[in-house]
Amino acid sequence: MEREQIRERLASAASMPKDVVMGASVVTMLGDFEVCIENYRGITEYTDSLVRVQTKGGQIRLTGRRLQIEYYTNDEMKVTGKIQTLEFIDGRNRE
Repeated sequence: MEREQIRERLASAASMPKDVVMGASVVTMLGDFEVCIENYRGITEYTDSLVRVQTKGGQIRLTGRRLQIEYYTNDEMKVTGKIQTLEFIDGRNRE
C-alpha cells in the first residue's frame, strides 16, 4: 500500500480533514472569476494571463485575462479575473 493511501485511510479513521493529514491543497472556485487556494508552497509565475502556484503534489496553473492576485498569506491566496482554465500538473515522480 502506498504512503498516500495510508494517510487517506488514517484521515478517514480519525475523522480528520484530508487536507490536514495529507498536506493537500484546497482549491475553491467561484464561477469563472475567483479562485482561492489554500495550502500552497509558493507562486512560481504571475502575469495578467497566467498564474502558476507550487503545491506539495505539483503545480496549479491558471490561465485567463486580467488575472490578479487579490491577496496572499502563508496559507491562502485569492486570484481574480476572467479564468479560462485551471490545471493540476502532477510534480511527483512515478515509478
